[in-house]
Amino acid sequence: MKHLLTPKQVAQAIGVSESSLKRWCDRGALSMVRTAGGHRRLSLDDVVAFLRQSGHQIVRPELLGLPPARGQSPATIDRGREMVRQALLAGEDAQCRRIVLDLYLAGTSVCEIGDQVLAGAFHDIGDAWECGDISIYRERRGCEIAIHALHDLSGALPQPPLDAPRAIGGTLESDPYQLPTLMVELALREAGWQATSLGTLLPALTLMDALRENKPRLLWLSVSSIPDVETFLADFAALHAAATEQGTAVVVGGRALSEELRRQMSYSAYCDTLRHMVSFAQSLRQPA
Repeated sequence: MKHLLTPKQVAQAIGVSESSLKRWCDRGALSMVRTAGGHRRLSLDDVVAFLRQSGHQIVRPELLGLPPARGQSPATIDRGREMVRQALLAGEDAQCRRIVLDLYLAGTSVCEIGDQVLAGAFHDIGDAWECGDISIYRERRGCEIAIHALHDLSGALPQPPLDAPRAIGGTLESDPYQLPTLMVELALREAGWQATSLGTLLPALTLMDALRENKPRLLWLSVSSIPDVETFLADFAALHAAATEQGTAVVVGGRALSEELRRQMSYSAYCDTLRHMVSFAQSLRQPA
């Protein structure tokens, strides 16, 4: 069930009078529901959708359950990438979360946040680590902070319709990287899918159980680490066969999938960005 906000909370959060906010609700500019007693209530995702369309700013985000840190809103995606990189390296959790939310409120898509801001920032951090300029703990801490930011973003996304196509995904055993599969979930949700990341370190057998029980239209597999290639290929082949049997498209992506390795695999699509993933997913919804 959605957490519902009062008009007073929302009005104070965005710096307007409560009467103005109620008028927006009554005109239909801002979606609301009424309680059994007739009181107006608003969901966070509806408030965020209104803010993205209207250009109103959040002045007290903590009243909406969002990170309270304030910083200069990124004017461009490149500026956002640099600000996120700095926040990740400094371990500034609230600042990073606020920057990501500011980008989304300014109209930046989840795909752009994932592909250009977060992936770009981590690419820069990875280069610095390989050059010996930073310690590995900074990269690991940065991953945890980015996950927090994406959880904030998850609460701000609109809920897909109940009849939306279903997608599930995650990583296989020996692959602990949570950030990529979480980003796929949010990108697909923004595109209107009932998408659920099942997490990391999943045995192939349990993913096959998930296929049978959920009957998704799409299964994604994020592959960032492959300790044993033969085991991975055997597990993936079994998973692909189970998906094919029930008509589920299989999409793969991740830094561990070299071109040589992909030649030994069968799949519906290989996507190296969130944008590609969403484009392929949307093609599945087109009438034959």
